[in-house]
Amino acid sequence: MSEHPIQGLMDTALARIKDMVDSNTIIGEPITMGDGTLILPVSKVSFGFASGGSDFPSKTPKELFGGGSGAGVSITPQAFLVVKNGDVKLLQLADPANPADRIINAMPEVLDKLQSMFNKKEEKGASAE
Repeated sequence: MSEHPIQGLMDTALARIKDMVDSNTIIGEPITMGDGTLILPVSKVSFGFASGGSDFPSKTPKELFGGGSGAGVSITPQAFLVVKNGDVKLLQLADPANPADRIINAMPEVLDKLQSMFNKKEEKGASAE
């Protein structure tokens, strides 16, 4: 039995989606700055796919088929990972609406500030001795 025409439509649409969306779409190509800083773009990818068709009755032995397929892809930049001097920071492009997400995203910055405060106190204590 020969391949049904809808199979060709589906194969073509899915192949095009595969060409557009891969892991390099989500985590982009690294960008190296002059001072050695490495920047990695991070994106959100959404896609959808639909196909359908119908065989029509015919008085001739030739099959009559009507169908179509389609796909849509949305790529939205979300953040950048910045690696500098062994430190990794996430720079988000938009503030999250959820308060819990805001707190989680602020934690690395708060921890850095606390660490620098403790380091300053230790340095003052060591210099006083």
